[in-house]
Amino acid sequence: MTEQRGRERRRPANDGPRAAARNRAALVAAAREICAEQGLEAPLSAIARRAGVGQGVLYRHFPDRASLVSAVLEENVRQVEQAAEAEGAALPGLLGVLTWHLAESAAFIGLLHADRTGGGSATAHSHPSALSDRVQHSLRTHLPPGHPLSAEDLELAVAMVSAAVVGPTREDRQRRALAAWRLLGVEVGPVRPFDG
Repeated sequence: MTEQRGRERRRPANDGPRAAARNRAALVAAAREICAEQGLEAPLSAIARRAGVGQGVLYRHFPDRASLVSAVLEENVRQVEQAAEAEGAALPGLLGVLTWHLAESAAFIGLLHADRTGGGSATAHSHPSALSDRVQHSLRTHLPPGHPLSAEDLELAVAMVSAAVVGPTREDRQRRALAAWRLLGVEVGPVRPFDG
């Protein structure tokens, strides 16, 4: 009986609804990490384990892989937008945040190459296209007058750099992204996530 009470005391308190937001954020962060390490087809069980939750909690928040990947992409885009809205934001800093997300998330790279040719189902491409448009808008609003790249060139440069982001480790992918920006003659600020 004493042993049973000891185990009950060690169990974390059930925070109920307050835990939901924390669990969701942990799942999104874990999905970004696991997918960067193992690819988009990584086991969902590994994501749940990394987040410190059971698979039931994962499925309550994200009924399928697509909804989880969509949440990661949304968070990536939101961070780029927040960086764009921050006081003193400038294009090099935004490109640093963007480059961090490129090195961290293979799914984010696919987003930036959203099919705009009209092929395939409109529904399948509308969400990625909308997210990609939000990233491009954030970058274009900080394109200084007289910059060597036009808004259209900037969009093409992002696609070119993202295509170069390959490699087995984050460091390899980041190094290649920065080399691609250098080849294009574009200044990039510190490569890091936006932290407010």
